Amino acid sequence: MGAGQSRSSNALVVPQANQALDQLKYEVAQELGIAIPQDGYMGNMATRDAGAIGGHITRRLVQIAEQQLAGGSR
Repeated sequence: MGAGQSRSSNALVVPQANQALDQLKYEVAQELGIAIPQDGYMGNMATRDAGAIGGHITRRLVQIAEQQLAGGSR
């Protein structure tokens, strides 16, 4: 990267996946019984709740990747 350029560690590798990841976030939050504010601002959310959502999303993404690597035969 050139001077003055930086890459955020949480930048999406595939920006088109943003909508699907948001949908996954809302699904996981609903499954856990955690309400996400309508405006999407999660700054007032408890750290424990945000971590639970992120952890479940990570598990789900790993599961999806494993299925794809296995040829979807699961």
